[in-house]
Amino acid sequence: MNTFKKSLIATSIALTLPVVANVAQAFETSANVTLTTDYKFRGISQTDTSPAVQGGFDVAFDNGLYAGTWGSVVDFQDPDGSDADMELDYYFGFGGEINESLSYDLGYIYYDYPTSNESNFGFGNRDLDYQEIYASMSFNDLTVGFAYSDDYWLETGEFYYVYADYGFELPGGFGLGLHYGYNDFEFASDDSDLEDASEAFLGDGEDSYSDYSISLSKSYLGLDFALSWIDTDLDEDECWGTDWCDSSVVFSVSKSM
Repeated sequence: MNTFKKSLIATSIALTLPVVANVAQAFETSANVTLTTDYKFRGISQTDTSPAVQGGFDVAFDNGLYAGTWGSVVDFQDPDGSDADMELDYYFGFGGEINESLSYDLGYIYYDYPTSNESNFGFGNRDLDYQEIYASMSFNDLTVGFAYSDDYWLETGEFYYVYADYGFELPGGFGLGLHYGYNDFEFASDDSDLEDASEAFLGDGEDSYSDYSISLSKSYLGLDFALSWIDTDLDEDECWGTDWCDSSVVFSVSKSM
């Protein structure tokens, strides 16, 4: 009987090990951490033009599904004193290759500001959290994509984002990246059907803007370095009387694990 039990256990282990190995090979995990001189999102500073610490964690499956979370320090200069000093993003999606040159990606992302008390920027109970769906197509080094939110940051209505990225290698292991994005909002601050101009995202009657950047990157000693010039076509009045939308040079150091 003992011999039979030992044989049964050995057989079970032999059958289980390949299953465990296949599960382990079915997905990969990765993490990253970044130090940057300014956190600019779609051309606008999220840290009052100050440095930020950022990091994320991802799980990618062999079938193309993936999920992850990413976080960063933020600083919005809230006159109400709301402590919105952290952003946490949660996302999942599906991506894959159609052929060697063409790939796709589509998914969902939720932007969470967990330390915000929903009394923000003198506008009363306005939630900073929002969600987007996104999709993109890549052909060799060119990527075009879009994002859509049904109710953008600070409950400012529908939002559409269309962008194009192009990157290529330079001599010496450097990379050059070009970016253009177009941001379109449902409301302008001077729309006659608005009860309050604060329901619009931008100021001075503007309801759209463009953001663009040029980035030079280089990997060295296991670190990824990037130097970027980032700008928008917004002036100070359209950017809530701040310099968050001004042209700036941003330097970052990242580590992937």
